[in-house]
Amino acid sequence: MRLISRAVCAVVPFVAFLWLGALASAQQHSHAVPVASPPAAGQRTPAPQDAYVYIGWPNEGQTLSAGRIKIWFGARNIGVAPAGVTFANTGHHHLLINVPIPPLDEPIPNTKNHLHFGAGQTEAFIDLTPGTYTLQLLMGDAEHVPHDPPILSKKITIHVR
Repeated sequence: MRLISRAVCAVVPFVAFLWLGALASAQQHSHAVPVASPPAAGQRTPAPQDAYVYIGWPNEGQTLSAGRIKIWFGARNIGVAPAGVTFANTGHHHLLINVPIPPLDEPIPNTKNHLHFGAGQTEAFIDLTPGTYTLQLLMGDAEHVPHDPPILSKKITIHVR
């Protein structure tokens, strides 16, 4: 009897573990974010209420050494999804370097001053030479068009020596 008790004690937690895993998986799939339809031509993707983005590193006014600078982005109340993937309440980051906000009704340009993070990145290394730079994030939808209203970070200034 003692042998059976040990076997049962070993098997029951394992079965419970499998059952809880299956239950969690079913719950994840039943609450999945629905795929959104792309906006009609000439219309921008609605921004989720209270969504915002921010630059977590570097900090405002920081002085860094020239070369590869690590930068990381944060987002609240909006998900991050790769370009071309249309899910409700998602977008991807674009880093504006020393440029004003681009036109909001067309795709964000892809230049050395408008960096696209279309794979859904939330951090990257960028190469900066000595100088002063303004950095600002602008969230874009699956087609790189800013949301309506636009989701912009605060503009920060950094110094590179």
